[in-house]
Amino acid sequence: MVIVAPHGGAIEPGTSEIADAVAGEDLSVYAFEGLKANHNGDLHITSTRFDEPRCIALLETSVRVVTIHGEASDSEIVYLGGCDTDTGVRIESFLKAHRFSVLSHSNPELQGRDTSNICNRGQSGAGVQIEIARGLRHCFFASLDSAGRKKPTQRFSEFVVALRQALE
Repeated sequence: MVIVAPHGGAIEPGTSEIADAVAGEDLSVYAFEGLKANHNGDLHITSTRFDEPRCIALLETSVRVVTIHGEASDSEIVYLGGCDTDTGVRIESFLKAHRFSVLSHSNPELQGRDTSNICNRGQSGAGVQIEIARGLRHCFFASLDSAGRKKPTQRFSEFVVALRQALE
């Protein structure tokens, strides 16, 4: 299994930190991080066109892929997508048990159903895309700037525990 943050660093703040924590010491992790002083959004590559060679090589050796994304709304919602609906249902169940709101995004572009989406490019051909709204990511850290992301909150820990339980 590999946990991927294709828009990490300052592209979609908080996603790298979440991916690293979920991967822990026993799962593979990949993060493409925007580290520029500003304009990191210019580094955003859509999930159906993401082709960084090291990431693709890792995906090809992994049966299951879970991607962590940042959604732009100020809500405190997790949006689940991808073609691995069984794992998605399991993740939804564990997140809801930890008092997280979980929905399917109304925008088809954020549902991760395309076979060329990075979450679906592992050996199984079906993965899970997790879109975490900006409002919820803000609750996970002191702030979403680089210094604030070094100070995770209890809610961050609860999210990581819920995902880890779902993926075991």
